Amino acid sequence: MKKVADQIAPATTRTEALDRIKTAMVEKKLTQAELADAADCHEKTIQNLLGGRSVRDQTLFDVCMVLGLDFHGLRDAWHGETVAVESASGPLEFARNGGGIAPIYMGAYTQAAVDHYIGSYLTLRRSFSLPDTIVAYRTDISWDPEWPSLLFQERDRPDAPYAHRGRLYIPASSSFIHLVSLTKGAMRMVVVSQLDRAGEMRGIITTLNKQRATFIPVATPILYCQRQNFDSDTFGEVTPKDRAYSQYKRLLDETIAEGYAKLVG
Repeated sequence: MKKVADQIAPATTRTEALDRIKTAMVEKKLTQAELADAADCHEKTIQNLLGGRSVRDQTLFDVCMVLGLDFHGLRDAWHGETVAVESASGPLEFARNGGGIAPIYMGAYTQAAVDHYIGSYLTLRRSFSLPDTIVAYRTDISWDPEWPSLLFQERDRPDAPYAHRGRLYIPASSSFIHLVSLTKGAMRMVVVSQLDRAGEMRGIITTLNKQRATFIPVATPILYCQRQNFDSDTFGEVTPKDRAYSQYKRLLDETIAEGYAKLVG
């Protein structure tokens, strides 16, 4: 069976390029404002683009990264240049089906550059409401080919209804990465160090915690330990009565002691 990319001829005119962009917006259910936010540009710029007016190549690139479109082909068609026709395995492919580049606003990282993050992690943080209690659960990180980027999913949390799912933002110029979940305007952010040779990421989590009838902002150190299996790990609310508590506490204490995060106060 041929790949979908083989069945779609490249755009050859600005009108065709514009049709590809509008179709991709419909498929991803993005409004002009949402596309502008995702591509990190002004909504007026997107309006100019959708009106067929000239925009910078950087804008075209950012929009293509968000929509999963071939930048080189669309750029040539937009400027009325000759469009090279290549197979889906050629260099013009946006590299769905196992490849891809994350949007600019997420760090423009490639799958090949971050595939070492893919896997499962023992996740540790202190309880927001119970003293001397550590919450331990599993976090899975995978590559999402539909919206090229790393995706995380929390599992085995004692408070399962509050498990988060989100994406990884990896800036090229920083030694820290961001795990961000966003639901109906509510955002939770985890800032941790890049994955080290020991398979660990350490940092801090900021979120909202339910306190009686309301939610309040909270922050605490957090640790991700990459695992092949979880046979020797304990999930749930871990207290001093549990054998794993001393080890978990030491790992979290090291996160602050070794300078991966700092609580000011």
